Amino acid sequence: MRKQKRWIVLLVVVLLAGLIFTAGAFAQDDGPRPTPSDDEVNAIARNMYCPVCENIPLDVCGTQACIQWRQQIKDLLEEGWTEQQIYDYFEELYGERVLAEPPRRGLNWLIYILPPAAFVAGAIVLYRGFRNWQKPIEEMEDAAVESEAGKDEYVSRLEEELKNRQ
Repeated sequence: MRKQKRWIVLLVVVLLAGLIFTAGAFAQDDGPRPTPSDDEVNAIARNMYCPVCENIPLDVCGTQACIQWRQQIKDLLEEGWTEQQIYDYFEELYGERVLAEPPRRGLNWLIYILPPAAFVAGAIVLYRGFRNWQKPIEEMEDAAVESEAGKDEYVSRLEEELKNRQ
């Protein structure tokens, strides 16, 4: 029984020592994050629109509001926010109109589905149209051959009747 207690005490001491030595590693801060470059900020700002001007990407707009937004993006990147978190943050504050690409939810799915569907439907219509445009030419040729054969028969009968009358 005494041996068993020693093992338990030894196990507890080893676990506590392990916690003490690893606690320092967990308590350490990563230190200051590197300052994001202008390219990183502009990569995000390129996918957003100016809140003041219409249809001008945030990365090229020179208004004071855009300068402040780019600085805010830089600050958020320094705090460790991801690109998607930044988009979600600005969308929550200012609505979907600030995003260059509408989120893929709700009726916005139509933007992504309708153009390819219209393209496929147009391709099908053109394919069928080209095939049908070839058929009438063949049918007209067949009809012309039939009418020529019928015309020859009519002409020959007419000639025979004219000969008989004389």
